Amino acid sequence: MRFAHVLPPGSDDPRLVLVDGEDAVLVEDLFDGAPRYLEELIAGGGDLLARVRDAAPGATRVPLAGQRYASALLTPPVILAIGLNYAAHSSELGLKTDSNPTVFVLWPNSLTGHDGTTTWPRSLSESIDYEAELGVIIGTPAKDVSADEALDHVWGYTVVNDITARDIQYSEAQWSRCKSFDGFTPTGPFVVTADEIPDPQDLHIWTVLDGHTMQDASTGQMVRTVATLIAHLSKSVTLLPGTLISTGSPGGAGYSRDPQVFLRDRSTVTVGIDGIGALTTHCRILD
Repeated sequence: MRFAHVLPPGSDDPRLVLVDGEDAVLVEDLFDGAPRYLEELIAGGGDLLARVRDAAPGATRVPLAGQRYASALLTPPVILAIGLNYAAHSSELGLKTDSNPTVFVLWPNSLTGHDGTTTWPRSLSESIDYEAELGVIIGTPAKDVSADEALDHVWGYTVVNDITARDIQYSEAQWSRCKSFDGFTPTGPFVVTADEIPDPQDLHIWTVLDGHTMQDASTGQMVRTVATLIAHLSKSVTLLPGTLISTGSPGGAGYSRDPQVFLRDRSTVTVGIDGIGALTTHCRILD
């Protein structure tokens, strides 16, 4: 099953829809007490998901075309990001992949939706880069789980663009601020339930910037698999339902190119993962 948060005409209050091909079903209209947001659907567990699935066939559909999107997740308990999880990306940044994952937190103000516009002041940075990433959404609490058990705790998958101010990244010891400007974590447009993705390590991941392919890789190139990351993180913390894990970016970043390629005023960047979706961001630099 495939879900998204859309913004009704004239409103900035997102609504959860079930995506059916080129159409969508408003989930809250399916039955009394139906969830309005993805976080509520996740919290309801398998029984609520099954009820939504069973109620959908006879529901009224509306076209997806022309819809405005909010972030795939609105209020995750935490956004955990993994750095240096593809060898090619680590190498091109001149950074070493350590024996344990590089983990940092993204701030919630950075979340935004598909086809939105992200802005930043030129005075703050002119070295803004793209990073296509597989987003993993936890469905049931995971504490001290093994890699063999880890994927059982996944509710679904989405697409993340981990936009990064490279000059700030290299000038500070931690990476949260350089990746957490307002609108620097676009997600979506869709969340695909875990049963639709039999192997998260067999997905084509890519980036197109202003019509040019910049990243073209497979999630199979991750240094640490999704299952390994979940197991590692769960050793020290309980991963709560709705937690978003952004699992790292493959090679092809603009920072490493000669000449370097950064997001410019009026750039359009699309990051995508086959089988999940394509996530577009429009860029504006404020003078």
